[in-house]
Amino acid sequence: MLKTTTPEIEEIKTKTKKKHYSFSLNAKDKYYALLFLGPSLLILSVFVFYPMLKTLYISMFLTNTLGKTTVFNGFNNYTQLLSSPEYITSMISTLIYVLSVTVLTVSIGLLLANLASQKLAGIGVFRTLYSITMGVSVSVAAIFWLFIFNPSTGFFAIISNYLHLPVMNWLTDPKMAMWAVIITTVWMNLGFTFLILLGSISSVPTTLYEAASVEGASNRRQFFKITIPMISPTLFFVSTITLIDSFKSFGLIDLITKGGPTNSTNMLVYRIYKDAFYSGNYGQASSEAIILTIIIAFFTFLQFKFLEKRVNY
Repeated sequence: MLKTTTPEIEEIKTKTKKKHYSFSLNAKDKYYALLFLGPSLLILSVFVFYPMLKTLYISMFLTNTLGKTTVFNGFNNYTQLLSSPEYITSMISTLIYVLSVTVLTVSIGLLLANLASQKLAGIGVFRTLYSITMGVSVSVAAIFWLFIFNPSTGFFAIISNYLHLPVMNWLTDPKMAMWAVIITTVWMNLGFTFLILLGSISSVPTTLYEAASVEGASNRRQFFKITIPMISPTLFFVSTITLIDSFKSFGLIDLITKGGPTNSTNMLVYRIYKDAFYSGNYGQASSEAIILTIIIAFFTFLQFKFLEKRVNY
């Protein structure tokens, strides 16, 4: 039996020992790094970091109608908001709106993208129709849907009269107004969601579907066992972006309902706008902005904590 001597073992250890490389920037490299990063850091500092710090600062004060701080108020603005029934109602309405918009947008967008990925005659026309909302501005979309929701001459009113059904007051009934805003927002977001998901589904290897067909898997099973897992990173991305954008929805609410009726669609973002520019209460509006930022960060954290585990990279 051969025995390895101690010097041989030491030689093998020396040869196989991992080398550690140290990385350091010299003065010239640091200069170039700052040169390239400088413009971005400057823009972020002026338009992101400074407004955030300024908002946090103002939220600790009472202000006059011009937004100038007057009296230090500490956390009283926050405690007053969180104990206000109106603010809690706005928060609940916002959560209902955000969750509904996110689920409906991603679900319908996924369904349409899966249908549009089929190789059928004239499918390009449907792809164009599904994605056309990306070229529609918020103001045009609001005018379009205001005509549809009109209780006298709107599309839904005509259908209801034709079927001899009671006409729904979409914009005057609090519950229906919420659904009117949700439907409009989902319609606006579908174009982007559809295109992103269609591109992801188109990149799934066709060999997987061919192998599944040979095994006798139905289209429904292929959709849940192949399509969903393969595009899960894109689904995670789309759901996160849609959730964050829904929290920041403003234009459609301002043009369609203006937060009414009876504050049923007075979402947190629209409430910030009204408190700041209508009431001149900039301290309270700044506190609302900070709370909204925390809420968005919390829900984003939950998505990364629980949904990312189901993503297959």
